[in-house]
Amino acid sequence: MNGSHGSTALSGIDARFLTRNGHAARQLAALLVRQGADGVGGRLPRVRDFAERLGVGNGTVQAGLRLLEEAGAIKTVARGHLGTFLVAADRAALWRLSGLGTLLAAMPLPYSRRYEGLATGLRVAFEEAGAPFAMTFRRGAAARVAALVEGKVELAVLSRFAADRMVERQPVELIADLGPATYAGAHGVLLRPGATLGSPRLRVAVDDSSEDQRMLAERFFAHRTAVEWVPCSPVQLREVFAQGRADATVWNLDEVPGQLGAEVQVLPLGDELTRDLAVRHASAALIGRAQEEEGAGALAAVRGVLDLSTVTAVQGEVLRGERVPAY
Repeated sequence: MNGSHGSTALSGIDARFLTRNGHAARQLAALLVRQGADGVGGRLPRVRDFAERLGVGNGTVQAGLRLLEEAGAIKTVARGHLGTFLVAADRAALWRLSGLGTLLAAMPLPYSRRYEGLATGLRVAFEEAGAPFAMTFRRGAAARVAALVEGKVELAVLSRFAADRMVERQPVELIADLGPATYAGAHGVLLRPGATLGSPRLRVAVDDSSEDQRMLAERFFAHRTAVEWVPCSPVQLREVFAQGRADATVWNLDEVPGQLGAEVQVLPLGDELTRDLAVRHASAALIGRAQEEEGAGALAAVRGVLDLSTVTAVQGEVLRGERVPAY
């Protein structure tokens, strides 16, 4: 991450790790973090291979490895011509010494149980991977991606549909697609009492901060020549309908359970194309900065050992009421 994160992470480190040998030790710690549990029990790369990768001398690498052992971060054993093997590793200590800092993710506002489950699942998955993890909540995919591109966060969470569009426009890349119903359960057409889809002029509520919601609404009402778009956030939807300022919308049904009253009609999405778009809107995607220098950031260090199946498993537990959301 940026320099401020690294300096904060290093503030409590032994002064030996601020020397040239210590710098190599921190780089070695970051490399070992990436190996995760798979690295324990395996043979370490040769000293000269480490040296070539880090651009330092063999002696500096050897001194760096000794520092990590003295700090209790690793334990190695030399087995003659077979090489040196990593027999134990304290992942938390390695992470702290690496100076990688806390991995920060930009999340959607947690106003649905599904989002709460997603946030809880990500926290558990990153903790199991040994990475300090925190979240910042921002409304709108564009705001989350802006934070990512500006280096304020390491990871952004949005729908797969929005992720595909952002990858085309911004220097970001898709890290993972968590699968159907991980971002939204279903979308439907909402009609206020007294309104019909056949009305000559419809006022349609649209969330300008959500590219997903706007795209679905525009696609569903594309055949209508007279549509008035009414800006509306999720928390305003009940009021907008109750005051008669909007007649209809297409919305994520996770966001409106029990909030609009029994009089509001909920209709299924119509044509096949709209339903296909809804599936992509319903899948959660993780994106990171593109062409991130190998090992340079917290996300790069943890990607290889992150078990994303944990995210969906924990989210399912939250949705079924088997786990209290904690994020």
